Amino acid sequence: MKRVVLDASALMTFFEDRPGADKVEDLISRAAERKCELLMSVVNWGEVYYSVWRANGADAAMKVLAEIAQLPIEVLPADFEVTKLAAELRAQHKLPYADCFAAALAKLRKGAVATSDSDFARVKESIPLIEV
Repeated sequence: MKRVVLDASALMTFFEDRPGADKVEDLISRAAERKCELLMSVVNWGEVYYSVWRANGADAAMKVLAEIAQLPIEVLPADFEVTKLAAELRAQHKLPYADCFAAALAKLRKGAVATSDSDFARVKESIPLIEV
């Protein structure tokens, strides 16, 4: 089964119905049909939460969290192994630190990163990307 790690930018693309939202919606549909596995680091989940809060307030942020909880996305903790690899990716590739958690999770779980963030081009040689 294909594994896909959602970066915060991919989920924000979906919630804000930006170009590429259809690709994220397709991934969510495939996960609901058990044709792929969707994962997300709790660090990137937190990015979505604070981004919505900052842009639209606490009530909107709580609504988005409730919506995420209904989606077939497994939110995983940033344990020692993920955090260590994230730090190494930051040191080696100068990828923004929060993005490193999505990249590290994808690398450890042998998956691809779904993102709309061009910064991930820095790791495309070692981590498959799904551009949304």
